[in-house]
Amino acid sequence: MFIQRVIIKNYRCLQKADVVLNEKLNVIVGNNECGKSTLLEAIHLALTGQLNGRPLVVELHPYLFNLDTVVQYIETLKKGLTAEPPYILIEIYLADDPALAKLRGDNNSLGLDLPGVSLLIEPNPSHASDFAQYVADPSEIRTVPVEYYSIKWRDFAENDIINARSIPLDASLIDASTIRNNTAASRYVVDIVKESLSSTERVDLALSYRLMKDRFLEQPKVKNINDALALKKGGISDKTISVSLDTSARASWEAGIMPHLDDIPLPLVGKGEQNSVKIKLAMETSAKSHIILIEEAENHLSYASLNELISHISANAGSRQIFITTHSSFVLNKLGVQSVLLFQRGEGIRLTDLKDSSTQDYFMKLPGHDTLRLILAKRSILVEGPSDELIVQRAYVKKHGKMPLEHGIDVISVNSLAFKRFLEIAVILKKTTDVVTDNDGNVAAIKKKYADYLSSSVVSIQYDDDEAASTLEPQLMKKNKLPVINAVLKKSFTDEASAIAYMVANKADTALRFFETSVDWSPPDYIDRALG
Repeated sequence: MFIQRVIIKNYRCLQKADVVLNEKLNVIVGNNECGKSTLLEAIHLALTGQLNGRPLVVELHPYLFNLDTVVQYIETLKKGLTAEPPYILIEIYLADDPALAKLRGDNNSLGLDLPGVSLLIEPNPSHASDFAQYVADPSEIRTVPVEYYSIKWRDFAENDIINARSIPLDASLIDASTIRNNTAASRYVVDIVKESLSSTERVDLALSYRLMKDRFLEQPKVKNINDALALKKGGISDKTISVSLDTSARASWEAGIMPHLDDIPLPLVGKGEQNSVKIKLAMETSAKSHIILIEEAENHLSYASLNELISHISANAGSRQIFITTHSSFVLNKLGVQSVLLFQRGEGIRLTDLKDSSTQDYFMKLPGHDTLRLILAKRSILVEGPSDELIVQRAYVKKHGKMPLEHGIDVISVNSLAFKRFLEIAVILKKTTDVVTDNDGNVAAIKKKYADYLSSSVVSIQYDDDEAASTLEPQLMKKNKLPVINAVLKKSFTDEASAIAYMVANKADTALRFFETSVDWSPPDYIDRALG
């Protein structure tokens, strides 16, 4: 049993999301604030009815609604027009499985006959008059009046879902960022341990804990203290005073025990070890869980510890569907780029979605570092090699006063033969990307090679039309002339041809000289255009 598709509307930062998922492993990568965590939270919410560990009805608040949707609604009302009130919809489309037959139907936004779950938060018709009064003066509206909203949690067969037990699909969400204090961390692990115990084992543990409390009263020293307190009857109260341990329901074994690692209380162990233990316990003990959602497994972990944890996840995945959000190229490589879901504000693509099968194969074999850089950058500049990268970096600093990365722009050195492969991802993700390339003495060939991108609103191909200056070095000479080149290189060439020959033979050293020099120089025009 697994999730094959998720549709989300107006939940937090996801105004609209439609994501098709892998059956086994989904490594979700994307920049900060792109909605990765929100996607996991929404999936868990729709399958469990729980938000932040509590029922949604308790946690429902105005800021769950997408801000852009709310603002658009208010602005429409201010214009005197009618508008549909903001709502939240989360739909989980499950794979067709006999065990999920009771969830099957076409009660979903796509009208598909599949098993699934729908969570809808919309205005409650019984509060229609109150809602209308609330929005009567749009200038006073700032947020959504959730007190006039209702929660409809149903399967695709239109049966109401009372609690998570109505869904034969269990989900576990592991998010270290929600463990805000030591008590919560301990409680988190205790809950996972509790899930691994059989009903008999839980009863045995509860009974043993209660017997331990009862035996506390049998201790001679405790008995002497209670006998002494009994003598004070009447002075403080007419009833006999004594001390004991709490045996009420609120003092169950879950609240009274503390997880230990090598006899050290869990809250006193490092955060990295805590995080690793929580993930491993969830993997090991959630045999009943079909869905495991892990938020940034690399948190607080060293390279070696992360390697061990990711290996554990890979080895113990079994038949379960696993979701992992990450910013780590190591996680990307270790779990395989074939499992990667490139995610950005509701849009998710897989490398297997790329039209060109050879491009799919290329990224499957390529170490994930450069791929991840393209995905995470606000804007990318693709260059042909390390020399071009140094020149572009320095030219950017000269023009903008900061390194490109400080503005979220990544300069990535890519083999020119692979430019178009990276551009396929850039276009799908709508990532603004500039290609800085030599014309190699054949401008017509450049135009033919990048014909599909010359009019693109996302991709810009930057080159110079002068075929006589076919590579970076003659372009630098053309822009700066011999005196400047000599000053930068600390040489005394008497002619341009000799200087260019030297630069071509010493590409790395030349680029480093331009990067480090205090001499004022200018980048070629085609590079300058890429700098923005």
